Amino acid sequence: MFFLHFISLCIIDIFISYIIIVRKYFFIFRKKGIMVGMIYDPFQEKAINYIKEGYSVIVSAPTGAGKTVIAEHVINDCLAKGTKAIYTAPIKALSNQKFRDFQENFKDHIGILTGDVTINPAASILIMTTEIFRNKVLEEETNLNEYSWIIFDEIHYLDDYERGTVWEESLIFLPPRMKMLALSATIPNIDEFARWIESIHKKPLKVIKEDKRPVPLHFFFQCHNKILDNTIAIKNIGRHEQFKPNKPVGLIKYLFENNKLPCIYFCFSRRHCERLAEEIMCFDFLNYDEKQAIKTLYRELRQRFDLLNEKSAEAMLPFVEKGIAFHHAGMMPTLKEVVERLFTSRLIKVIFTTETFALGINMPARTVVFNELRKFYGNFYSALKTRDFYQMAGRAGRRGIDEEGFVYSRINPHHTSGQELNKIIYGTPEKVESKFNASYATILNLYSKYKEKLYEIYPLSFHYFQANKHSRQKALDLLYNKVRLLKDLGYIKNNSLTKKGEFASKIYGYELSLAELYERGILENLSETELGILCLGLVFEPRKTSILPKLSKTAKSIKNITDTVLEIIEKSERKMRIRPFSKRYYYHLSPCLEAWVRNESFDNILRHTDSDEGEIIRYFRMGVQILRELMDTPCSPEFKEKALKLIRIINRDIIDAEKQLRG
Repeated sequence: MFFLHFISLCIIDIFISYIIIVRKYFFIFRKKGIMVGMIYDPFQEKAINYIKEGYSVIVSAPTGAGKTVIAEHVINDCLAKGTKAIYTAPIKALSNQKFRDFQENFKDHIGILTGDVTINPAASILIMTTEIFRNKVLEEETNLNEYSWIIFDEIHYLDDYERGTVWEESLIFLPPRMKMLALSATIPNIDEFARWIESIHKKPLKVIKEDKRPVPLHFFFQCHNKILDNTIAIKNIGRHEQFKPNKPVGLIKYLFENNKLPCIYFCFSRRHCERLAEEIMCFDFLNYDEKQAIKTLYRELRQRFDLLNEKSAEAMLPFVEKGIAFHHAGMMPTLKEVVERLFTSRLIKVIFTTETFALGINMPARTVVFNELRKFYGNFYSALKTRDFYQMAGRAGRRGIDEEGFVYSRINPHHTSGQELNKIIYGTPEKVESKFNASYATILNLYSKYKEKLYEIYPLSFHYFQANKHSRQKALDLLYNKVRLLKDLGYIKNNSLTKKGEFASKIYGYELSLAELYERGILENLSETELGILCLGLVFEPRKTSILPKLSKTAKSIKNITDTVLEIIEKSERKMRIRPFSKRYYYHLSPCLEAWVRNESFDNILRHTDSDEGEIIRYFRMGVQILRELMDTPCSPEFKEKALKLIRIINRDIIDAEKQLRG
């Protein structure tokens, strides 16, 4: 009987997969690697028709609605016509995933350029982070002449406080001949956004708005350890009733018994993700055959990604064998990719993950669970934004498999009021608002081209388009003050960039401190190890709980130098009322770097820090990116040779991002 039951399940699974393939690729044939004849949803068809007519297009649609299909049409069209396209993504992880996905369909036509990865950079379709594209637009516009399309994925990132300016600058200085496809989550001011772009480029931009998801969502709540299906029930329970804890085990048991797995369980703490996974180890979601299949697959993937001897991968095994996993930024990138592949195999039934799992990564499930509806937004805890909630909730409901997606939110009425709950789930998504604040490097590049006419560029910004008179004047004053500072510190003289100014124009985000070290001759005279310590200290951002370890004599010396330089810069910025101040150096990972340069193993260097494995790898890769940017500055050939040698020393084994993608 068991065998017959297993065979029937396999047949059903094969049939479902067949339906998905037929739905997606009906009347598709391949000709020179190009797909044609796809069946489109009405909003997709409308967007594609506009693209065929030669228009730029912006698409606002819910997560999971199928926006990527439109991007694939642009790629196919470019390949068919022998032209080129650029695909930008907000984070490297998403860029990497798009590279893997597109490479399956388009093979050697795909390349990637992210700062720490360069593969096939002359490809017809080049994937890159938005920062890389912005840099190209400002510094090397002539190199973009062969590209006819730019695809901006997740363009609502324009209102990100730290990085939104990058999108705005990219759009302002978009080459005139380049058409644009912008993909966005649902935003209420998409028409305003489109009018701004039309106003600066003097070309029509077609707007496509889709509010419906192909798989509708149904919302449930766990409150006082009860499962409820509407917010009114939560209000009726009352905030003054003695709170009964919402037990995750009880909720998972309910989902398991009611056939609502697989489930993505969102939690905004890395450690809590792991604790929750441990808490449900009392479950075993896999039958015998599934258990054997996932053990085999996990071993194959560990072998492929050199994880057979990694302690963290071994520690994940007991979870995997029961259909459980966790996924967060503190994990090794290769282990995260292995977990993602396990999840797409449908053998992982419950995955505990942080919110980055929702950003563009195509990992849908039947059910999404929110551990809480509050998160840390930079400087404060707050109720989830509606747009953020739906970015994650949109992972519920697998197109072609589920008729409905299920979203469960765990509610503590003492922390989240009924009013807040209604606003999160039933409110209007937040508008995209400009966070324009041009970096010193951007200003230097623009000054090199436009001189004192630089100030005429601000009225082209989305900030100017949205802001009132007072806010506009404040932003313009900030721009004037930054130029004054650059002149006072010797980056601009006689309406031209000095050598120090040219140096700073190549280093976005870290320009002033590195340029001051360059001018003083300190940068050029650093040893390889000292240079590595400096670059890593520049990119590292400590968490509140991070502890500064005992520093070596070398690291202390560099810290004293950079502290002195930053004091001078901050004094000038404070005088000019420039905020935020230039980034400080933090040397928490210096002992790790010194041990790594001595050729110690990755496992060994972990003893020097309380940072997670994934953090260390990410910051080492960012340090390598700074070294590569330094090689494009007016530094001496000897310094560039030293930087190149250091890159080779640091960028080995698990740090080498290209190795993961090439594999």
